[in-house]
Amino acid sequence: MKKIIFLSVLALSAIVEVKAQNNNIITNRNYPQTYFRNPLNIKPDASGTFGELRSTHFHAGDDYRTQQKIGLPLHAAAEGFVSRVRVQIGGGGNSVYIDHPNGFTTVYLHMDKFNDELTNIVKAEQYKQERFDVDLMLTAPQVKLTKGQYIGNAGNTGASGGPHLHFEIRDTKTQRPLNTQLFGLHFEDTVNPTIQGLTVYDLHDSIFNEGTPRRNQTLKFIRSGMYSLSSASPISVNGKFGLGINAVDKHSISGFTNGVYSIELFLDGNVVSTVLFEELDFNTGRSIHSYIDYPHFKKTKGKIQKSFKDPNNPTNIFHALQENGVIELKDSEVHDVKYVVKDVHGNCSELNFKVQNNVSYKPKANPLTGVKLFEYQKENNFSNDNIKIEMPKNVLYDHVDFHYYESPKTANSYSSIHKVHNNLTALFSTYNLSIRPTHLPSHLQSKALIASIENGAEGGKFENGWVTVNTRNFGSFYVAVDSIAPSITSRNLTNGKNVAAQSKIDFTISDNFSGIQSFYGYIDGKWVLMEYDPKNRHVWHRFESSLAKGEHTFKLIVKDWKDNEKVFEAKFIR
Repeated sequence: MKKIIFLSVLALSAIVEVKAQNNNIITNRNYPQTYFRNPLNIKPDASGTFGELRSTHFHAGDDYRTQQKIGLPLHAAAEGFVSRVRVQIGGGGNSVYIDHPNGFTTVYLHMDKFNDELTNIVKAEQYKQERFDVDLMLTAPQVKLTKGQYIGNAGNTGASGGPHLHFEIRDTKTQRPLNTQLFGLHFEDTVNPTIQGLTVYDLHDSIFNEGTPRRNQTLKFIRSGMYSLSSASPISVNGKFGLGINAVDKHSISGFTNGVYSIELFLDGNVVSTVLFEELDFNTGRSIHSYIDYPHFKKTKGKIQKSFKDPNNPTNIFHALQENGVIELKDSEVHDVKYVVKDVHGNCSELNFKVQNNVSYKPKANPLTGVKLFEYQKENNFSNDNIKIEMPKNVLYDHVDFHYYESPKTANSYSSIHKVHNNLTALFSTYNLSIRPTHLPSHLQSKALIASIENGAEGGKFENGWVTVNTRNFGSFYVAVDSIAPSITSRNLTNGKNVAAQSKIDFTISDNFSGIQSFYGYIDGKWVLMEYDPKNRHVWHRFESSLAKGEHTFKLIVKDWKDNEKVFEAKFIR
């Protein structure tokens, strides 16, 4: 008789009863199929999809290709009103949020420009606040829209790697993003997902980390939608184990690599784990680092999706999970394992293999013993004469055998190098890190910050003999100093130049360490709007039609995060 033990319990009482749609995928609610229209007037083609695994988050929308062009017109997906309009440095860039009467909100990111009505509203607020980045919440009567009404142009603003529209549909009350293709806004797709790899994790140590034994299996492609292991022999296990899969989806054979919709794991026909990319939560987006095999990702950039859950992972994507997905076989029988991977269209791929308990198999564990055990459900502190760590509870996804050591300072540091655990362990939120500097002159105290070998400047402030920063990283930290001002290079303005034929003046700004904190432009002593594209280090001012003809004085002030300041000044004729 086959005996199986699952090793912890996940309460599923909050999950709505799962039901199948016509295309044989799992959903937790019904979705209107004709209410929303394509926001572009071209055939929909995706460069990214909902739930796709990004480096720091789950992708919360669909990326519509715009024929590699900036400027294609965007249209309201349904009637409603603009509830929010935002200009962001990085992130979504120029964005519009539309609330609809049916309880959903559509979101349009990376826009090149807004329509005239929204442009006037945004510019008035920018001049009121005297800043480029603004975030406005509007009320229902202000900007009403009909379905298909023009709202602006697609672009490449914010943290965008190329021209496209990032489009979302959210639940208006919760602001949780939902998979937009469930609303009938499909991209053509008849291709089954691709299963690229399988990993077995020997979980004898209850703490999952970089020392957990991993066994990557070689797969055999049988036909489209069907995979097996290269070897027909069962995988030997002994004690607790978990499984992980590397799976992606494509809309065409040669198209972009996108995320899948669901991953189901079965053992002898019983559900072990179901992951569903139907709905996401921005509050837990960073938990992607717990969902994937993070140490493997940091070493290889490969993303293995674990079918077992770390004990303090707050993600909402597990919609069925027996005993946290950790399995232990209690007999010597051969057991059947099946992965079922689907995209949102119901295109399906399966991986079938077998496992068997084998007492002669001895996993090669790599136990990690640190200076202190950090428990995820508790506050954790560590200190000595030169370092202080204050970590609130729930920063960690699992317990950590905390490692620390100190090494000599380098030529450019004002402290020892403090190895704070390692960068193979992900953190959900932040903790306070304080380092005592050595031989830091008093005139540089205001310029001191904490940097890491892995990530560069982390930030921070000198106070009462310590430099303190709030960080989300482990790594090798030290005290550094930034006393160098940002740089400003004019692209098209020299002193005394006649710019009557120019529509704008352009500059390149950059900083060598702590980063750009602020930039302010003035004409004849009055603040003027400077637009900013941090990707290209580009800042510019478009001349207003109200600017009088004649000679004017322009000033640009750029400041970094340690308050080092650079000023550019020039006279021009308009």
